[in-house]
Amino acid sequence: MSVSFSSSLLPSPLPHNKITPKHKTYQPQNQNPLHADKLLLRCAFSSAAAAPPSSTSPKKKLWKQGEFPGITYTSVPRRTAIKNIKKKLDRKNKAKAWVNTVAEALTDCVLKKQWLQALQVFEMLKEQPFYQPKEGTYMKLLVLLGRCGQPQRAHQLFDQMVEEGIEPTPELYTALLAAYCRNNLIDEGFSIINQMKSLPSCQPDVYSYSTLLKACVDASRFELIDTLYQEMDERLISPNTVTQNIVLSGYGKVGMHDQMERVLSAMLESTACKPDVWTLNIILSVFGNKGQIDLMERWYEKFRNFGIEPETRTFNILIGAYGKKRMYDKMSSVMEYMRKLQFPWTTSTYNNVIEAFADVGDAKNMEYTFDQMRAEAMKADTKTFCCLINGYANAGLFHKVIGCVLLAAKFEIPENTSFYNAVISACAKADDLMEMERVFKRMKDKQCQPDSRTYSIMVEAYRKEGMNDKIYYLEQEKQEMIANGTLNVAEMFCSRCSVSDSLDGQSFSLLDWRIAFVITRAATEYCKLLRQSCEHIEVSKWIELLSGTVQYSYRKDGLHPQLRSWN
Repeated sequence: MSVSFSSSLLPSPLPHNKITPKHKTYQPQNQNPLHADKLLLRCAFSSAAAAPPSSTSPKKKLWKQGEFPGITYTSVPRRTAIKNIKKKLDRKNKAKAWVNTVAEALTDCVLKKQWLQALQVFEMLKEQPFYQPKEGTYMKLLVLLGRCGQPQRAHQLFDQMVEEGIEPTPELYTALLAAYCRNNLIDEGFSIINQMKSLPSCQPDVYSYSTLLKACVDASRFELIDTLYQEMDERLISPNTVTQNIVLSGYGKVGMHDQMERVLSAMLESTACKPDVWTLNIILSVFGNKGQIDLMERWYEKFRNFGIEPETRTFNILIGAYGKKRMYDKMSSVMEYMRKLQFPWTTSTYNNVIEAFADVGDAKNMEYTFDQMRAEAMKADTKTFCCLINGYANAGLFHKVIGCVLLAAKFEIPENTSFYNAVISACAKADDLMEMERVFKRMKDKQCQPDSRTYSIMVEAYRKEGMNDKIYYLEQEKQEMIANGTLNVAEMFCSRCSVSDSLDGQSFSLLDWRIAFVITRAATEYCKLLRQSCEHIEVSKWIELLSGTVQYSYRKDGLHPQLRSWN
């Protein structure tokens, strides 16, 4: 821990706008500052002695310009006038639910991402006699359900909206499309696009295709990108900067640097979709998350030469990258540079610093950063508490994990899958399997879907204790989720193959992402045929699967793998 970083967490040294007094007050020259308090005391006592003893409330003296006040009077605020209190209380007691109160409650639930409570309040709103269905209300709920992993409920809400007489628009269809795409349900997303094509007034636009492209990128379905681009060209829909940034981010995350540079070069040559600060942030995130600090700094200088200025999120990405590599001096320098340029520290800034200390189990500096965050009235979010829980677990302070969970409940922090994964991981590190099972049950009771990391943590904890029966039940549950499409098998496979495996004495890496995104599709079918989990498929099976399902085709830009038919 460097001294420079400690100093960077102090309050901002930036100059503030000082309020200049309207009239200058008289200040004696050559006055010793050590005697200033004595002068004030003499004036105060002389003023008090001059006051008559019978006066209970001394009369406030109006000081002239240039005079030095010897005593100050604290003004007592007057109470507000009490008027018609009985009428107001009677009106409040007799008041019933009215539309503004219910609408405010609905808005509050949406802001807190409490989707179940939001639907309940919305049903109350619909029961009001003066309720009128509004497109904006449905739009907020569709977006909320999509972000909370409830695409089926979003579709039900969409059908209810149509039944109430609201004509669907491209924006509403795009919100429904995003609900499916956020949860990796690409086939359902394509069906929504096809449904939009059949409606003359709801034709898909560039935002609809950008949403679907992001889903394909997140699921490593890169073979669909060219198809969607071709379809956009046939419909005379030009991709914008957001569209190109989505594809650029997808190529960068899986290490397809040739395609990434090809997209970036096309953006630099284009006049319609020039790179912007989001492009800069994507490039920095790609190399920063992989720990390639030199490339990250080189691209930062290139974009600065392009005339693209950084923003707060740009500096947050740099702080996070330096923190993961334990380069605390550079992390501190970026934070001080933000203060110098008057860029405010945000919740993400503090989260990156907390995460840097949490990864190494430095609970002291982690708590210091969190206290500074609260002192500056910065609102904590779910990631903040996930980092705190992981940090306490890495430091072996499991009793503080409980306090952290209680504090999160007090702050009404949304409990998503990442939050429960952090708590389950802390219980596993503490060898408290009973508490781990209770948290897992609470997770499902709250209708929060587990992901591949949830099962990996629990399986590893059970395997450590030799509880094979528990592992069997978890595997059965995971297979059901894969069959239902609620568990992303591609994510599970890629997380499993993120390191090099040894095969016949040779180092074999499954990180060739040009074929990884193809084999994940084959993995889904392969697991369904064998009715077993990807966790128990040996590396040799993956090689055999790869050789039997992937064929290569040559194009102008290189070698491309394709998936053979399963027929």
